[in-house]
Amino acid sequence: MEGFLNRYRSITVLLLVIFAQLILVAVGAKTKQDVRLIRVWSVSAVSPVARLLEGARGGGIGFLRRYVMLHDAENENRRLRDENGKLKLDNIFLKNELGRADRARALELFQTKTASKAVAATIIMMGAGSNSMEVFVDRGTTSGIMRGMAVVTPDGIVGIVRAAYPTASEVLLVTDPDFAAGVISQKTQARGTLKGEGTTICKVDYVPTEDKVEVGDWFFTSGDDRVFPSGFPVGIVKSVRASQPFQEIAVEPVGLKRGLEDVLILTEAVHQDIPTAPMGNQPIYIAPPPPLSGGPLTEVPTGTGTEADKLRSIYKSVGESQSFTYGGDPGGRTPDFTKMPVGANGQVTGATKPAPPPAPGASPTLGTPGQASPNPATPPVSTNPQPPTVRRSNQSAGAPGGPGGPPHQ
Repeated sequence: MEGFLNRYRSITVLLLVIFAQLILVAVGAKTKQDVRLIRVWSVSAVSPVARLLEGARGGGIGFLRRYVMLHDAENENRRLRDENGKLKLDNIFLKNELGRADRARALELFQTKTASKAVAATIIMMGAGSNSMEVFVDRGTTSGIMRGMAVVTPDGIVGIVRAAYPTASEVLLVTDPDFAAGVISQKTQARGTLKGEGTTICKVDYVPTEDKVEVGDWFFTSGDDRVFPSGFPVGIVKSVRASQPFQEIAVEPVGLKRGLEDVLILTEAVHQDIPTAPMGNQPIYIAPPPPLSGGPLTEVPTGTGTEADKLRSIYKSVGESQSFTYGGDPGGRTPDFTKMPVGANGQVTGATKPAPPPAPGASPTLGTPGQASPNPATPPVSTNPQPPTVRRSNQSAGAPGGPGGPPHQ
């Protein structure tokens, strides 16, 4: 290197002098944006290197965060999962508290409506065994509970206290095969005995074949067993099959339909009336007839009343248009019903115009039957025609065709 500089010393010095002059020129000169050339050159020379270094640094840090240091994301996910689980538990707890409050309100309302005294209890555990039909409640002898007391809910009966302990009681459910209670149907007052089947459906025994029981009928406690007071809902009939000497009736108990959380134990049972079954055929309101005014004959405007009244009005208008009086001449001529007034829509109408006067010598048809008109050739014509009306006669005595006879149609 030293030999090369010694050999090209003059050129080297010249290049250094030129480079120094360029530096001095760049320091003093400026661009159109008022930026010195030396600064422009410096930034242009350094920016590619800085870009490469920043890209390498950012990519390396991102790689470390995304692929090497995954324990941070795992910890974050675990924290979020724990928080989500806690929120779910809080939601379930609040829903249970809301349901408990609703059940407590229903029990309180039920206690105010029934005359029996009751103690509220909560189900704390189920009996041993997968097919157990027993539950335990948190009320015992210290709360006045005794063996044989009835257990109910606002929906219906639940069971009977099989055993009472100081702080808890064992309740035998209505679905247990050992359970039995006296029941009575709501409609026909058919009496029987409710028995458990070990399933969600119970049966009612000892109902005679001649007693009528239908699907959908309600059964209530009858009070014959001296455990349940009368008047408490038991269940709905699901199926009835005739047999001898008793019917085979399947009943779905309503006291267990919504599950068991809170129950009532009747400490003092009071019998109550069985609700009356709703009538199958409800009465129909019929308005009173229109009042009769203006003497024995009452005019009913055309188009009012029933279909029979409308048809009668049409026939009456046809007779009047042909100068015919109904009931006046039973053995004489009859109106020509082939000349019925027809409206624009093709239906028979009752509005007609008065017919022209009959020819001289025709039989009298106006006035009182059996009497001749004062002037048969010129019957009276109303100057103010009114809609044809139906004259209803209230007279019931008299011979046919006479002044008091019934109208002849």
